[in-house]
Amino acid sequence: MTRLSTPSGFDDAELTAFMAVEMFFDSGTVRFWNGTGDLTFNSDTYSGVGHLLSISDIEEAAEIGAKGVTLSLSGISSTILSYALNENYKYRNIKIHVGTINNGTVASYEIFSGRMDVMTINENGETCNIVLTAENRLIDLERPRVRRYTSEDQKSLYANDKGFDFVNSIQETEIKWGG
Repeated sequence: MTRLSTPSGFDDAELTAFMAVEMFFDSGTVRFWNGTGDLTFNSDTYSGVGHLLSISDIEEAAEIGAKGVTLSLSGISSTILSYALNENYKYRNIKIHVGTINNGTVASYEIFSGRMDVMTINENGETCNIVLTAENRLIDLERPRVRRYTSEDQKSLYANDKGFDFVNSIQETEIKWGG
């Protein structure tokens, strides 16, 4: 029987658990965690949003499949709201970490890596809530790949390729092999 090793920091008796999120936008990376103040690990600083961050269950299964996750931010700052309103977030990378803090030592483990999918903003006067769904990269396996073996389709990828230009002219061509 093979024993899986526990990541350093997760086997201590007294520790504080946390969740951290990295969202990669074109203009920069937003990092936050579900505590207060700033937290630094892996040479990156995460801003604390306290109990305002909630993350759905992250599912894992024995069979290969794309599992998604939903993040909710409530009572957010104008900085995060501006990213939600102004940035192109669709298909941008997102990572979720779970970690521990033990006597000032931070240990973390990446539990989800995927792409941002749908962001919903709910404003009601003074507060704002953002709900973001993210999908695992395996979701790409379920997307259809629509390609046509035509001259036009080939030229959309390679403008100077003329290989398919002659397909129609050789349809009825008789080729004699041998003597």
